[in-house]
Amino acid sequence: MTAYWIAHVTITDPEAYAGYREQAATAFARYGAEFLARGGAFETLEGPTLQRHVVIRFPDLASARACYDSPEYQEARRRREGAAETQLVIVEGL
Repeated sequence: MTAYWIAHVTITDPEAYAGYREQAATAFARYGAEFLARGGAFETLEGPTLQRHVVIRFPDLASARACYDSPEYQEARRRREGAAETQLVIVEGL
């Protein structure tokens, strides 16, 4: 069953965040991630407004979690520290 990462992000340091994106791409490729939404136009209907919204599909929940726990993604997270405010959830699909 598919699984999704759903992230809401406000970038505070675009230069440092670029390092995160570069490193995270390695993990995403390794675990079969497919971006369904990444930035783009949006409208906040309820709750706080963050500037970016990302939805990533994975083949299954185990792959989504393994990607997050991977050394590649953990290194990307370290590069993102101080560069963005992030809320990230993993959700199992239907």
